[in-house]
Amino acid sequence: MSTQFTSHIALPEETKSQLIDTLNAVLATTSDLRSQVKQAHWNIKGPQFVSRHELFDSLAARLRDYSDVVAERAATLGGYAMGTVRQSAEHSKLPEYDLRAVDGKHHIRTLVDRYSDFNRLVRNAVGEAQEHNDPATEDLYTEILRQTELDMWFLESHVNV
Repeated sequence: MSTQFTSHIALPEETKSQLIDTLNAVLATTSDLRSQVKQAHWNIKGPQFVSRHELFDSLAARLRDYSDVVAERAATLGGYAMGTVRQSAEHSKLPEYDLRAVDGKHHIRTLVDRYSDFNRLVRNAVGEAQEHNDPATEDLYTEILRQTELDMWFLESHVNV
């Protein structure tokens, strides 16, 4: 989607448009990942229920915050943040959640796979922002990537024993 609003950010319009498209893809995928983490949070059963239930809730809260930051960056560049549930479902880069997941390890393995896909998307977005000489967007993605890779490590630690 091209820029729709006035933005005096010192980047060419075509560059802003490309960055907005990627921000909206990241927004959709972040929102989808958050909903998948909440799916695990609501449906987990088995050993270590409380610790995993709480872990999933903290992961979802961070993803909610990232959605907000990504959407605001799209708007800052003159774009329209595409963040409804339906838009997220249509544009997310993640596969559907494994609805057979019930026990803790199954949920965690499913989430590790989703975080891996998400982190690959964000890592590519870092490179795109860097290529377009947009350090503000690059920094935003880098911070998200730093934390979500750490979150993935926390998840992996539950199944790598």
